[in-house]
Amino acid sequence: MTDEKKITMTADSGESVDFYVLEETRIGGTDYLLVTDEMDEEDGECYILKDLSGAEDDQAVYEFVENDEELDYLYRIFSELLNDADVEIEK
Repeated sequence: MTDEKKITMTADSGESVDFYVLEETRIGGTDYLLVTDEMDEEDGECYILKDLSGAEDDQAVYEFVENDEELDYLYRIFSELLNDADVEIEK
């Protein structure tokens, strides 16, 4: 991935965690990110984040998508978007 985008999230514990954006899409007016915790490792974990930011927010506000139906739907979308890329995502 040549155009590497990195986001840093702050966990409830106050610890900063970096994620690398593999793909992003907008569905129904909501932005979603497919991110990984390891950019150079083949076995990195992938997560889907939902953008909950409001117009008044200074910084982006994301939450992990945890609803199984929403995850299945988004998994299919991101699989199609990454079809031609050298990225393999598994459930």
